[in-house]
Amino acid sequence: MDESLGIQIYRRGFGLKGEVLEDLSQDYQSQLVEEIRAKGHRLVVGDLTLLLAKEFGFCYGVERAVDYAYETRKKFPERSICLTTELIHNPRVNNCLREMGIGFLNGPGPNDKRIQDLTPQDVVIIAAFGTRVEEMETLRAKGCILVDATCGSVIQVWKRVEQYAQEGFTAIVHGNDRHEETRATVSRATAFSGGRYLVVWDKKESAKVCDYIRTERGREQFLADFAQKYSSGFDPDRDLQRIGVANQTTMLSSESLEIGQMLKEAMTDRYGPERLSEHFRNFDTICSATQDRQDAIHEMVKGQVDVVIIIGGFNSSNTNHLCEIASQYTAAYHIDEASCILDGERIRHKPAGRSEVIVSEGWLPKGPLTIGVTAGASTPNRVVGDAIERILKAKGH
Repeated sequence: MDESLGIQIYRRGFGLKGEVLEDLSQDYQSQLVEEIRAKGHRLVVGDLTLLLAKEFGFCYGVERAVDYAYETRKKFPERSICLTTELIHNPRVNNCLREMGIGFLNGPGPNDKRIQDLTPQDVVIIAAFGTRVEEMETLRAKGCILVDATCGSVIQVWKRVEQYAQEGFTAIVHGNDRHEETRATVSRATAFSGGRYLVVWDKKESAKVCDYIRTERGREQFLADFAQKYSSGFDPDRDLQRIGVANQTTMLSSESLEIGQMLKEAMTDRYGPERLSEHFRNFDTICSATQDRQDAIHEMVKGQVDVVIIIGGFNSSNTNHLCEIASQYTAAYHIDEASCILDGERIRHKPAGRSEVIVSEGWLPKGPLTIGVTAGASTPNRVVGDAIERILKAKGH
């Protein structure tokens, strides 16, 4: 616990893991998933072969955040507890927390509170994505008890961005400018005097940045194209002279690496290889769990797989990227819960690269079939197990 300035900030839990273990197991574990793991991640039932990715589901950072939330309720059974935002991007987990009486800041629910109404008696859990510097300062000023569940991989990105700002480099962040993690990350840059940032979503936007670095033409159009994605007072003529690359930890790894290389080549063209180190910094800040899950689905879908089911919150960045990978190889369906598998003909899912959820027909081919299953880093094993049972039922087993 950090009690500097008289503020209670818990960053290592409360030592109550043993007391909440039964609840965690009941809410999130699956015997079926463990049985499939023990059989080499393969289940054969009749003419159906089901392959479970070698790496899937809860990562260490997510598991830690969920543990902290359950321990917090056990530690403070009578106090008002709120989350800064969704703890993680999974509806089952967030619904379980609401059922435990844990609310959300500025939400509409019965246990939610406005941030301006917080008191020193309230407990606030900082979500796994972290929170913006400005919000953290407000929470400190309120004097409430803080439980910091920020993922360690996210904190490592913050350190890079802070270093860029201190050295006079603009942070170019590959990420979703509306995602909680990216908003928290870029706030680390502007916490320093003269700190600057620019968020790029994909290679197309990165190419526009590269073009500007090389030519410095079309300033007004550039600012219009990236509206709301850069720091206040951003000047591309000044702020693209020295850049450091970072990324939201859950982005598609291959794309982040390509974007880093694109920007490096643009800076090399502009300033020459001998001066590159004066103008360019780059560190791969994709978290290892995200990388492991992406590698595992690449390995799985390169085999003979007819259909892939990807399970996770529809607003989960890392789950969406798993769907993008799988869809390059075969039919891929991103679902958030087992109930999305309506029957053997219809499935409710979010197609790769799209924002809307749709219902598709004919998703389950007839005859012998191999189905691959994976899940994003915020998805509990119980949700995976429920989906597998639903697949078996849809196939008539």
